[in-house]
Amino acid sequence: MIVISALVFLCVVLAAAAAVAYYTPTRTQRRLSGFAPAAPDSTWTETFVRVAGPFARLAAPRGDWANSPLRQRFLNAGFRRDDARMLYFGAKAALPLLFAGLTFVLLRTFGTASGLTLLLVVLVSALFGCYLPNLVVHFKRKERQREIFETFPDAADLMLVCVEAGLGLDAGLVKVAEEIRRKSVALAEELHLTNLEMRAGGTREQALRNLALRTGIEEIGTFATMLTQADKFGTSVADSLRVFSDDLRYKRQVAAEERAAKIPTKMLVPLVLFIFPSVIMVVLGPALITIIRTVLPMLTRGR
Repeated sequence: MIVISALVFLCVVLAAAAAVAYYTPTRTQRRLSGFAPAAPDSTWTETFVRVAGPFARLAAPRGDWANSPLRQRFLNAGFRRDDARMLYFGAKAALPLLFAGLTFVLLRTFGTASGLTLLLVVLVSALFGCYLPNLVVHFKRKERQREIFETFPDAADLMLVCVEAGLGLDAGLVKVAEEIRRKSVALAEELHLTNLEMRAGGTREQALRNLALRTGIEEIGTFATMLTQADKFGTSVADSLRVFSDDLRYKRQVAAEERAAKIPTKMLVPLVLFIFPSVIMVVLGPALITIIRTVLPMLTRGR
């Protein structure tokens, strides 16, 4: 079995080396590409898409991709590449095989498991490889939404200053997108896309609604509705922004207080597992040693 495991590992390594050598451009191709016009960035993602493309097509579901919930999660996470779907499903198809193969080779090489235990560990590793892209998209989405939510009150205050200084709403969005980049690149990119959409001829209402869809944050949806209603009914945009920014700052403060209130509960597990045993050993250790030294001789004499 060790020989078979070694042969399987060798075949996997040779196949990976052959794939890399096949898709790596030669010296002539690199020289010719220097005379060609500039093309979109050719990175390792394109190579991965070409290699895992057939597997991705097998794993990708059929249907309307433009309106799918998965594409919405990609937009919330900041993945706007055209080949993001191929990368995602290619990873979901390739990672289970890769993780299962590596786990099988390692366990058979070191002989730590066999039989049903080996099969169970291999299946668990394959399942982890299948759900790893989901976890990456989930955590990336949550982190990006948290960054935008915490930065958007400052952007609303800055927009209020711009409007009260005499700038129009469109010019204020441009100025906010330029200045807020120092604190949040994600929010600056979303506002910049909104400005580009309005410059391309889209209505302000539709551009703001698309901003809310791309971020997936409820407060930005409220912001879009508020600006749309202020524009329709002719109310003061500055007053609406002042009330909205105050509400956003209060929500951000409440969210911070909520995370602070969760700290004692989160600290309970490390306290019980790591800190309390150490304290008990330091406090009761000498007393236990004294009791053992005193009681054991008495028990021995009684026998």
